[in-house]
Amino acid sequence: MPVPAPNSSARAVVTGGSSGIGVALATELARRGHSVILVARSTEPMEALASKLRADFGVEAEVRGVDLADPSARGELCRELAGREVSILCNNAGTATFGRVIDLDPDYERAQLELNATAVHDLTLAVLPQMVKRGNGGILTTGSAAGNMPIPNNATYAASKAFANTFSESLRGEVKELGVHVTLLAPGPVRTELPDPADRSTVEKVVPEFLWVNTEYTARVSLDALEKNQMRVVPGLLSKAMSTAGNYTPRRIIAPIVGQMYKKLAGN
Repeated sequence: MPVPAPNSSARAVVTGGSSGIGVALATELARRGHSVILVARSTEPMEALASKLRADFGVEAEVRGVDLADPSARGELCRELAGREVSILCNNAGTATFGRVIDLDPDYERAQLELNATAVHDLTLAVLPQMVKRGNGGILTTGSAAGNMPIPNNATYAASKAFANTFSESLRGEVKELGVHVTLLAPGPVRTELPDPADRSTVEKVVPEFLWVNTEYTARVSLDALEKNQMRVVPGLLSKAMSTAGNYTPRRIIAPIVGQMYKKLAGN
């Protein structure tokens, strides 16, 4: 059974809907006729995107300014979504830090776990009962190729994405006979456009040009994979290489290799 067709009462929810893959997912969903709820902390870019989606595709577009790392704010959103007709959930919001855990802000590291892992769990549990009851629905979770291996200098992010990866693929095994599609998106470096040299981040300076993947392409192949109920979609050469290395290379060998690369991303 395919994911639900668009209808006037249903909504596709996209977290991290203010930038990057989230914008691309929301745009592609609207292009396919789905009305959307955009979720992120920053409301201004989401309001602009919502207006564009209404004008370009004639869909409904709602905005929720929510800090998903805040358990109280997240709980309020979960209660709302549990009472709405959510056809598709895109668990896309996430953040990363680089450097040794001991050198990083403990509060921010905890917030990263809340956003990358606990929010994925909470939002999924909020909408899953209604999907199972209807016998249809789709859950797309943005994990990461980084979640397949130990990564010194990226420990909290890698661990949180390991949760997202494993939770998504485990959940798929539980609900695939119940009409609910669950797909993991495990991307490598993704961006919308090439920034000016002066505006490039450390990641953009370190990762070669040919390894970057376009956000629009990522959104399109991810939603196609969700439609087909594929377990995992891995766009891009670097993400495929990291996935293969994480699955087949002994961890005592891979950890110091990738750790040195991520040390550069930390600016050390």
